[in-house]
Amino acid sequence: MSGPVKISSIPAEYNNDNNFIFVYNLTKQCLQNYTAKSHKNSCPKTFDGYACWEETLPNTTAYAQCPYYVMGFDPSRKGFKECLANGTWYRHPDSGIEWANYTNCVDMEDYEFRNLINSLYIVGYSVSLAALLTSLLIFFTFRSLKCTRIAIHLHLFISLALNNLSWIIWYKTVVEDLSIIQENGLYCKSLHVLLQFFMLANYMWMFCEGLHLHMALVVVFVNDVYAMRWFHTIGWGLPVVITTLYVSWRSYSEDTTQCWMHESQCQWMLTVPVFASILTSLLFLMNVMRVLLTKLHRNSTNPAPIGVRKAVRAALILVPLFGIHYILIPYRPKHKTTMEMIYQIFSALLVSTQGLCVSVLFCFANVDVHMAFHKYIRRIKRRGTTHTNVTGTTQPNQSQIRDANV
Repeated sequence: MSGPVKISSIPAEYNNDNNFIFVYNLTKQCLQNYTAKSHKNSCPKTFDGYACWEETLPNTTAYAQCPYYVMGFDPSRKGFKECLANGTWYRHPDSGIEWANYTNCVDMEDYEFRNLINSLYIVGYSVSLAALLTSLLIFFTFRSLKCTRIAIHLHLFISLALNNLSWIIWYKTVVEDLSIIQENGLYCKSLHVLLQFFMLANYMWMFCEGLHLHMALVVVFVNDVYAMRWFHTIGWGLPVVITTLYVSWRSYSEDTTQCWMHESQCQWMLTVPVFASILTSLLFLMNVMRVLLTKLHRNSTNPAPIGVRKAVRAALILVPLFGIHYILIPYRPKHKTTMEMIYQIFSALLVSTQGLCVSVLFCFANVDVHMAFHKYIRRIKRRGTTHTNVTGTTQPNQSQIRDANV
């Protein structure tokens, strides 16, 4: 009897290829104790890149557990492979290579549900992106909307818009193409890093919203230029530092497969700053509410501006809205249950429409935006009336021209 099947060592050019090393180790594990066929006409033990198939008698169907590392496969199910009468494995008529049937590995009901969830995310992010771009257009168009509070809104909108765009690209180019996940290339890992950066930027700018409201109502004198420098550092600089540390740590961890889609041991580097920003924002807003209630008292001689009050009201809605998703993460229901389906749908709608909620509360329902629109409409009407009443040779004066420019 011949000795064990020999498996050559990993070629030098594949020493840094995690996918190759992973498959190599599975092959080695499958064939390490296999010596030779115990029956003359049986199909030999083999590893096809997905499962380890035991030696099988002719005219027999072999079964193997579905691989856990293939996206969309259910490890509790089994694939099958046919051993023909001549002692060879069945070959696919088109490719001519040995073929196993893994169609049963896919839970079609679960697969269709996951596609539905992905579609909800794409639609929600697309609607939010459209609302955010409209809001940005409004803020950039009306020159009267220039203040520190609006500037913070702009940065929050930009971070959300980039985050939503990145998620749309992720779902369309990565999630819907399993080959990219299996290849685990630089593109999808870079996109994953961008998603984490923009996610952190979203929460940091929400923190800046709360911090600014706190400063506007509690701190008497605030230098806006100096404050905006700090806001830029917190909103964009801090996410850069955190993301860099996260990438450095994860690059050398064991979990570097499948585009870093699965949570790793260094996930706390992202969740802790997010939790801290949400908690601190809530503390700021609680103190702001205390000050507002004092200023709204009938004997108060220094009431808070209506714009600030509405901004506080919007922030009180948005901070819990941004935080509830992270609060619910530890309570994810058991997989493939009714509660898990409800959880997934709720999460998809909640997370993907955050940008829409921000646009509605900070732009479309913003009293400053309403005033700018009304002023613009009055100017248009006044300009139209002027053109109607003057003669053909009369030109509008310079103040009218200046007023018409918004």
